[in-house]
Amino acid sequence: MFVTIEGIEGSGKSTLLCGLTERLRSAGREIFVTREPGGTPVGDSIRRIVLEPGLHVASLTEALLMNAARAQHVIEAIAPALAAGRVVLCDRFADSTLAYQGYGRGLDMTMLRTIIEAATGGLTPDRTFLLDVPVEVSRERLLERNVRLDRLENEHDAFHERVRRGFLELARDSGRFVVLDGRLPPGVLVERAWAGRAEMAP
Repeated sequence: MFVTIEGIEGSGKSTLLCGLTERLRSAGREIFVTREPGGTPVGDSIRRIVLEPGLHVASLTEALLMNAARAQHVIEAIAPALAAGRVVLCDRFADSTLAYQGYGRGLDMTMLRTIIEAATGGLTPDRTFLLDVPVEVSRERLLERNVRLDRLENEHDAFHERVRRGFLELARDSGRFVVLDGRLPPGVLVERAWAGRAEMAP
């Protein structure tokens, strides 16, 4: 089974990823945990370029780089893990391209879906958990981390509002999404996700 976790910056994706990892291992499932952009040596190299605060990356270039990393990720890591019978937990996948480069940057959605189809070979998640938080909560959490913000985290609030709206619209149009309030306490958040896990349980 292929499970993805989506949301704007600081929405609690890492918290949920760790919680679900523990639950699935306790349930005796073999799992593979990964992230985007990244997940492979090629993907990690692209991640450094895409998120570098000092670089100007055109919107189309950004979308193409994200999907170049994704193609390598699917071929080298995700597809083999699924073929081996593992549950794959991935922090971000193709929905992030639609939300960030589509709704956020304003790139054509039909074009993006075509690029994604080529990069993924048609692979789509079985279940997607979308963690939703207001942009002001996202911003507060990022500042609390007291680390240098990356290029996307540094984008203005209006951009992140468009991305948030995009995620919610994608969720509304697809039955594979489970939308969760990212402001919930970590334990409650994991419980809510576990309750909506569907076929993740053995």
